[in-house]
Amino acid sequence: MIENLDSLEINFDTEGLWILNITLAIIMFGVALGISINDFKRLFKKPKILLTGIISQFFILPLITFIFIKLVNPMPSIALGLMMVAACPGGNISNFLTQMAKGNAALSVSLTAFATLLSMVMTPFNLHFWGNLYAPTAAILQTVALDPLELVKLVTLILGVPLFLGMWVRNRKPILATKLSKILKPISLIIFLLFIVIAFYDNFDIFINYIHYVLILVIAHNVIALITGFYFAKAMRLSHRDQKTLSIETGIQNSGLGLLLIFSFFHGLGGMALLVAFWAIWDIVSGLALASYWSKQNDKV
Repeated sequence: MIENLDSLEINFDTEGLWILNITLAIIMFGVALGISINDFKRLFKKPKILLTGIISQFFILPLITFIFIKLVNPMPSIALGLMMVAACPGGNISNFLTQMAKGNAALSVSLTAFATLLSMVMTPFNLHFWGNLYAPTAAILQTVALDPLELVKLVTLILGVPLFLGMWVRNRKPILATKLSKILKPISLIIFLLFIVIAFYDNFDIFINYIHYVLILVIAHNVIALITGFYFAKAMRLSHRDQKTLSIETGIQNSGLGLLLIFSFFHGLGGMALLVAFWAIWDIVSGLALASYWSKQNDKV
């Protein structure tokens, strides 16, 4: 059975793919409604924080993921799923979790925006680079004839365009942007979670038979990502608030984007889709647990 997972495809129709496309775009638009040009200016005034966040997400996490894969030697499709997660930017729910954890909410929103812009290039680059560096996953990438340019186009359409539109509305109609943001954020998140539940339901037998192959890997990888962000920020001597923020930004990945790319370019490849789908649920659980713990702690400098 384990050998079949690399060739197994998760059932997912074109209509469902469109719903996922639209949902991710709406989520990004909702986040962008809370972002202003001043957020970017604040980041550039503190380049150390900006560089720490970008290096943690787009360089250290993919590297540590690669080392993790070499150590545990999972099935090729599962390994590629881990690389996909590491290649994606921080998840949009990270802003809510950072606020809940008494972290630096302004930094979280700013980093989400900046990481989203970078992801148009860095997500395709990291998936292509690390995927081809590991022989088992390189073989999969060759079979699907992954076109990095097409990846860039899709990421730009789903994340980049809504980001610019949301910021434009925020700049022109700030009151309207605030009202829309309060409505769109919870609704789009609920739709996304329903999408995951439906995907599980439609492929119930597959998930029941194979979920144990990714369960421990997802939990371990998520813990590693959270720790990576926290201690890299600590090593860079950022404040405790910023350490919490970087932990969440690094450990809560945009797995919805990962699923979209898997269904668009990898035809729902079993191990990849299974791992990223479970990650989409687990990182919300772990993020809420960690944010809840930090919310009860006394703030440190």
